[in-house]
Amino acid sequence: MAMRPLLEIKDLHVSVEGKEILKGVTLSLAKGEVVAVMGPNGSGKSTFANAVMGNPKYEVTGGTIALDGESIAALGPDERARRGLFLSFQYPSEIPGVTMFNFLRTALNAQRAGRGEPPLRVYDFTKLLKEKMSLLKVDEKFSERYLNDGFSGGEKKRAEILQLALFSPRIAILDETDSGLDIDALRVVAEGINATKTPETTYLLITHYQRILDYVKPDRILIMKGGRIVKEGGPELAHHLEKEGYDAFGE
Repeated sequence: MAMRPLLEIKDLHVSVEGKEILKGVTLSLAKGEVVAVMGPNGSGKSTFANAVMGNPKYEVTGGTIALDGESIAALGPDERARRGLFLSFQYPSEIPGVTMFNFLRTALNAQRAGRGEPPLRVYDFTKLLKEKMSLLKVDEKFSERYLNDGFSGGEKKRAEILQLALFSPRIAILDETDSGLDIDALRVVAEGINATKTPETTYLLITHYQRILDYVKPDRILIMKGGRIVKEGGPELAHHLEKEGYDAFGE
């Protein structure tokens, strides 16, 4: 008997400001899978990520999104996060005046409250944060800085991976986490992703380039063009893509 997918998306249509971007996307994710969604700029990858997360700017005009077999259409982004969805942003916001420590503790305790768990005391949270920072080779002073304020591109991405490690989501959607990184920063971020991987977490890795897949090995690769998935294959598809380019795949 086949297991029910953790996340199942059927014939998803999404519009932004009245313009249809996604034109019928269907895919399913199993627990513990690493799936890469690749495509050229403007293909709908980030629209897909935001629609799954419930960003109200992205209007779902058709199709379904189900988690554990239940529709999450009526749930806002905060409730989806409490259910275990996580989105790493391509361009994280800067929040001067809010330290990384306070932001992370507040967010984690909100997630725990959603599961009916008690909040972590400062001592316990500090211990957990130090463990995760050590795992990701992040300087402890990082937590004293204001969230993304004055961060380099690599530091912003590392902050996102630290959130991923702390929150232990069921589904981690990483939207072009490799965007704008030099090769050293890319390696650090990829190592961080690999360090947080568990059999309980499903990864949806959205990327424009093949290079991060040299470090984070996907189980499947999906090619998105023109708001649709036009090709699915194994890890070898990335190398084919590198040689042939996106033009080799039809709309």
